[in-house]
Amino acid sequence: MSSRLRKSLGLWLLLLPMLLWICLLFVFPHIKLFVLSFEDRSGHFTLANYANFFNNSLYRGVFVHTVEYSILTTLLTLAISFPAAFLVTKVLGERTKAIVLLAIVLPYWVSELIQVFTWMVLFRETGIISYTLQALGITHHSIEFLYHNWTMIVGLVYTSLLFMTIPIINSLETLDDSLIEASYDLGGNFWTTMKEIVIPHSMPGIMVGSIMVFMLDLGNYVTVTLLGGKNSMWFTENIYDQFIVRFNQHQGSAFSVVLLAFSVIFVWALLKITGQDMSEAM
Repeated sequence: MSSRLRKSLGLWLLLLPMLLWICLLFVFPHIKLFVLSFEDRSGHFTLANYANFFNNSLYRGVFVHTVEYSILTTLLTLAISFPAAFLVTKVLGERTKAIVLLAIVLPYWVSELIQVFTWMVLFRETGIISYTLQALGITHHSIEFLYHNWTMIVGLVYTSLLFMTIPIINSLETLDDSLIEASYDLGGNFWTTMKEIVIPHSMPGIMVGSIMVFMLDLGNYVTVTLLGGKNSMWFTENIYDQFIVRFNQHQGSAFSVVLLAFSVIFVWALLKITGQDMSEAM
């Protein structure tokens, strides 16, 4: 056996556990999901599951609502993460940078469920915010902050910050500080430097972070259910309802395929519009 063949065989043996893991947890389940979406309860081929989505204004409305709020949440997360990433990489000293990075990462050492429960303690009618407002005399009765769209957005932004901030930090770390200094030496101001140098250089990180956050928010269930309640109108709740409540895995599979297909098409279109290459960004 030649040396090249041995190296190739060794590489595939190293990749085999990962490939099996991907196939078992991603490829095979999605193939099964796709097949189920074209079957009725008797196992016969049908397009009725997809027709139920496109012909039902309620399902379409919930889907559009989910997409709109996922985009809004992604933009808000970017608006918070980009300044934080810039401060960490280009403004703060090494010791302060380490402390800030720890503060960013530390909340994510606990599960998303515990993070959401924390927000529920803050927002509920007998929670800390309502109690504080009464103690300060701003209001004379308790206020229920939960189960509104804006509380749901707060939770989604909070649980997504890390996935936006770290890719942008990685991109900005490779930006030579001398380029920023040269911009100021040539008469550029802060906004010009940001527009012409910093943002274009960090665009791969911005795109990766935005894609990750958008996909996570679009498919989120825990945060929107606990903070939004029955008013959340999130499409994943419809999928859960079909699978768990109505025991209609065929309709639930169709909804899942619609959500997955839209996610892929949306991300592909976004990359094309912005002129970004996913392989280069990654």
